[in-house]
Amino acid sequence: MLYILLAILIFGVLIMTHELGHFLTAKLCGVRVNEFSIFMGPVLWKKTVGETTYSLRCIPIGGFCAMEGEDEESTDPRAFTSAKAWKRILILVAGAAMNFLTGLLVLVIMYSTVAGFSTAKIVDFYPDCPLQSEQGLQVGDELYKIDGHRIYLYSDVSMFLSRNSTGVYDLTVRRDGRLVELEDFPMEKRAYEEDGQTVYRYGLYFGYEDKTVGTVLKNAWYSSLDFVRMVWMSLSDLVRGMVSVKDVSGPVGIVSVIAETGESSETAAIAALNIAYLAAFIAVNLAVMNLLPIPALDGGRVFLLAVTWVLEKLLRRKINPKYEGYIHAAGMILLLAILALVTVKDVWSLFAG
Repeated sequence: MLYILLAILIFGVLIMTHELGHFLTAKLCGVRVNEFSIFMGPVLWKKTVGETTYSLRCIPIGGFCAMEGEDEESTDPRAFTSAKAWKRILILVAGAAMNFLTGLLVLVIMYSTVAGFSTAKIVDFYPDCPLQSEQGLQVGDELYKIDGHRIYLYSDVSMFLSRNSTGVYDLTVRRDGRLVELEDFPMEKRAYEEDGQTVYRYGLYFGYEDKTVGTVLKNAWYSSLDFVRMVWMSLSDLVRGMVSVKDVSGPVGIVSVIAETGESSETAAIAALNIAYLAAFIAVNLAVMNLLPIPALDGGRVFLLAVTWVLEKLLRRKINPKYEGYIHAAGMILLLAILALVTVKDVWSLFAG
């Protein structure tokens, strides 16, 4: 139960930071904010300070920053639609930016507690490893790309090697300060003896770097970029049918994963680190997903804002924002329907499991 409450708290904080990004940027840009709400549904608590009502609602999903004239026509000179286009785009993107920065900050704090980091630099080879040669890999090589994918972290090595089932790779390594291409390079796991047991490895020993301010910031930044790429890869795999819709999880499924992660951790300290890592991933995931060009999402609003701006220049007249509001309302209904289906699937999986 403790981890479930913690998971709900994580969602609440991420929603708050997202909407806070919209709120603060709107205020800085001089746009009137009518209401700033955490969660959705009927109001549990509200208070009006100045021109803005601050509220807490009862359904622990979502939240909003309601700006004047956001989805309807308004004559208020401080309405969202009266602001310059660059200001509106800045306000819309600010929520996702805050989620990304939140994820990055969590990673910096988390990585500040570790002793060091594994790297993608080869420091040695297993005995008789066939990958080591003048034409192949050498000690001191740092894996820079695998099949065109940038290697940010040590964990990227196994991920991209596993995504290629042919056993032949296009490698780029950094060697003595320059990039060296190894095209159509065969790499297969072989049997090696390790501590009296037979293990299957590629035969590479990778390096390690101690914790410093620089390595903490570098690894936190690269992990954030890795999260962004993982979201895009997951969406691509879903579109191409490499993963099933059944693998998609909503808030209930994510809460379940967080709770399971906490309960399966050996100690409370390890649980805290594992959950912090998940929280950072969810934060970056929300940032990327919110910028998709889908109506009702921030990315959809930016896209329609650009389309509206072009149409107004061509037609030489202002388009009533209510039409954009209709599109976003339809998009919201569709998203809520998808969320409901995913939630039912997650709940069914909990009971069925």
